[in-house]
Amino acid sequence: MCGIVGIVGKTPVSQYIYDGLTVLQHRGQDAAGIVTIHNNTFRLRKANGLVKDVFHTRHMLRLQGNIGIGHIRYPTAGTSSSSEAQPFYANSPFGLSLAHNGNLTNADELRTWLFNEARRHVNTTSDSEVLLNILAHELQQNDSIALTPDDIFTAVANVHKRVRGAYATVALIVGHGMIAFRDPNGIRPLVFGKRETAKGVEYMVASESVALDACAFEFVRDVAPGEVIFFTEDGQIHSRQCAENPVYNPCIFEFVYFARPDSTMDKMSVYASRVEMGTKLGQKIANEWQDIDIDVVIPIPETSCDIALQIAHHLDLPYRQGFVKNRYIGRTFIMPGQEQRKKSVRQKLNAISEEFKGKNVLLVDDSVVRGTTSSQIIDMARASGAKKVYFASAAPEVRFPNVYGIDMPSANELIAHGRDLDDICDLIGADKLIFQSIDDLVAAVSEGNPDIKTFDTSVFDGNYVTNDINQEYLEKLDALRNNTTKEESDKNADSILDMHNEGAE
Repeated sequence: MCGIVGIVGKTPVSQYIYDGLTVLQHRGQDAAGIVTIHNNTFRLRKANGLVKDVFHTRHMLRLQGNIGIGHIRYPTAGTSSSSEAQPFYANSPFGLSLAHNGNLTNADELRTWLFNEARRHVNTTSDSEVLLNILAHELQQNDSIALTPDDIFTAVANVHKRVRGAYATVALIVGHGMIAFRDPNGIRPLVFGKRETAKGVEYMVASESVALDACAFEFVRDVAPGEVIFFTEDGQIHSRQCAENPVYNPCIFEFVYFARPDSTMDKMSVYASRVEMGTKLGQKIANEWQDIDIDVVIPIPETSCDIALQIAHHLDLPYRQGFVKNRYIGRTFIMPGQEQRKKSVRQKLNAISEEFKGKNVLLVDDSVVRGTTSSQIIDMARASGAKKVYFASAAPEVRFPNVYGIDMPSANELIAHGRDLDDICDLIGADKLIFQSIDDLVAAVSEGNPDIKTFDTSVFDGNYVTNDINQEYLEKLDALRNNTTKEESDKNADSILDMHNEGAE
């Protein structure tokens, strides 16, 4: 999962892009980058690390220009090496830079085509660089020295035909402006806004509406699945639907875990969705656990807090904050290695013993993926004196890997893969375990926008909305996402990069 920002302004934009990336930091902690255009030249800074650590004053001073894009990354396709940090750029046509959130499911096929047919070299293992070169190839089919909006729409329409998977994208074209587009299924979110200034109207595109809020842009609307929006350097805006059969299939896990609660995506409030998840899960607990004696409801902070509060309200039980979160530790779900995740859980959370001692506690989390975090937290609750520990997940069992931009991981690492409820309960060490149903989860999220009938729920049911995922693909993905393989890949990539960058800043 990644976060993207793009701004076409009337004054320098680098500080606003920085601010937008900062509030999207929850979407990726591995790397960050900003590219601006000044005097028809790209100004680029990107590196591994958090936004606050990648950009110093000297970098911000060099990022001149009234138009730019930014990206924060956590590794899905590719490695966690800084060579994979975005935005990427290509020198032709015109000068093109791109930032991408999602994952291309036919990236290997496209990489081969680019080399054999388009004669384009892809320098990294990132599918985002593949997408950049596909877009560059399509734009280059136009012989004109200047691109019209129709030329851009035609190019992206051809990208839609050639590329499969999930992609929310912003790109800069030197001398022309910024384009934003979204895959025909609308799997990854993308919103845009505007603001009036003394010098004219400025536009901003971002993964979540909270980034618009942070930069004082007024939310206009979501970018539709398959739509392309072209913002010229002088502030004109053009848009067109460029996909043949666009349909909304937004990733439901955005609402379960990834997005901030103060964001709205596809007209659905993340906060309201989570409250409704709590209502429906509370109803299920009341119906199925009538003989279970619960003394207190405790969330595992922070994503599940609103869910747990609603469960407590529905069950007429006390709600308590039993864990204190260290806010200086990143999100354990998106740590790149299993050992790092295990270590980080203990650093991230500490129990308040008074809330557990002698009580039957209901712990509430947004989901159970690997089970690593869940089992350690249950151990912490017991060590703090809990008599019994019950566990509720606001999401259904995660049984299948995600192929659309979430590193959710090799199927064999998923605790629910091939196991039933009792097996999972035993493995995490709970006295009782309950999961939200898929139907209830979909109903909870779609209540904010009944026009959206379907979601990408593939991690729960194995139904991949792009209809191009088979067992061979999943087996290959499994090999790539194996923790040992991935960590070795990272070491090799970093070694190569160090050889090239020795002595550089």
